[in-house]
Amino acid sequence: MSTADEGDLPVALLLPGQGAQHIRMAAGLYGHEPAFTAFTGAMDAVFDALDALGADGAAVRADWLSERPNVGIDHVTRSQILLFAVDHALGVQLRGVGVRFAALLGHSVGEIAAAVLAGVFTLPSAVALMWDRVTRLVKAPPGGMLAVAASAGEVAGYLSGDVVVGAVNAPRQVILAGPATPLEKVADALRGDGYVCRSVPTGTAFHSPMLAAMAHEAVPELARITVSAPQITVYSGYTAAPLTADEVRDPRFWASHPVAPVLFWPALNALLSGGDYLLVEAGPGQGLATVARRHPSVAGGRSQVAAALPARPSGGAADRESMRRLVDRLSG
Repeated sequence: MSTADEGDLPVALLLPGQGAQHIRMAAGLYGHEPAFTAFTGAMDAVFDALDALGADGAAVRADWLSERPNVGIDHVTRSQILLFAVDHALGVQLRGVGVRFAALLGHSVGEIAAAVLAGVFTLPSAVALMWDRVTRLVKAPPGGMLAVAASAGEVAGYLSGDVVVGAVNAPRQVILAGPATPLEKVADALRGDGYVCRSVPTGTAFHSPMLAAMAHEAVPELARITVSAPQITVYSGYTAAPLTADEVRDPRFWASHPVAPVLFWPALNALLSGGDYLLVEAGPGQGLATVARRHPSVAGGRSQVAAALPARPSGGAADRESMRRLVDRLSG
């Protein structure tokens, strides 16, 4: 087995989404040392953009930095906007130390961060999109999500009561989404047959038809946002293909994100079918990096995997140490 030389591999950024959030995610980089000025500035730019919209950016910042936030990290007004902000800020930090991205692949809300890094949206426009989304999601009917160690085909016979496959993360790793009670019944049935299931920390059934009305209502607002062609190839987790000019210009495409299933593994497969990469996860945790290591391109040594932040939640010095190690690795 031949192993690729990391220095020769183009960098593809992986940006995580809902479920990756945790208290003080990446906060260990904020306001610490000149080396992380770009990260701090990018986070502050999101909070300033929220203020400009009439939202309370200072309150979002305070909740992000707090061990005991007033509004919990799993609340949709915190998880979504802060995941977007952290993903984007980590990309800005890496770009600031000279890392060039050959491709971007975001999971769920990570695709909005990818779109900003690729030049599709300005940061203020993306923050406006995100805040419009979360203010609508707050009104969505309660629901839940369930991670299952099984393929989409294996779980198909268990789905009922508006429970759907909301994400395909790996060949045998899917996320189900739907109303809380039917989802609980599906989980009980799966566990009864020996499947490993884990609840995803959210009170919203992301990537399910439960959010269809909200998505439809968002289209006129999103149509007002100016977009540009991507300057970096973005592999969409919704189409499992590079983002096209028509998709970029279509507000219905962006509005559909909370409803449409995430096809992360097919998108990763499309990315790695086109070449070998150093896959760098830029977001809280190492969930996408762990999944990527299962891909034949990585397992076979042709592509490599790295991550910006620790696998375990830190929010402290470990964040800085992890980022330094990554930068050393990328510049080595």
